[in-house]
Amino acid sequence: MKLFNRICRPVICGLALAALVAIPSAIRADGTNSVAATKPVPYPLDTCIISGDKLGGDMGAPIVFVYQDKAKGINQEVKFCCPMCKPKFLKEPDKYMKIIQDAEAKAKAKNAKN
Repeated sequence: MKLFNRICRPVICGLALAALVAIPSAIRADGTNSVAATKPVPYPLDTCIISGDKLGGDMGAPIVFVYQDKAKGINQEVKFCCPMCKPKFLKEPDKYMKIIQDAEAKAKAKNAKN
């Protein structure tokens, strides 16, 4: 029995360790993990996309949310003035993403002029 334990225990532990290491890489290869592969695009506005209020004003620190749409290839940081704005954004994300993308294009055009 001692010979069996001396030989088999390291092999079994090694196989178990290899399986545990392989599982996260299989999840990453599938793309089903919740960790974003790239950094989100920074939020280009100084105001809340929903209310238009200045971020960091009376409502306190802004609520930071990363909106992802894998079908459209969107990985965008969005900032809200309060927690109540996030559900409004999620009801019509395409409408608000258009506003954000227009603001990004305007900022790029401004930087290109300078």
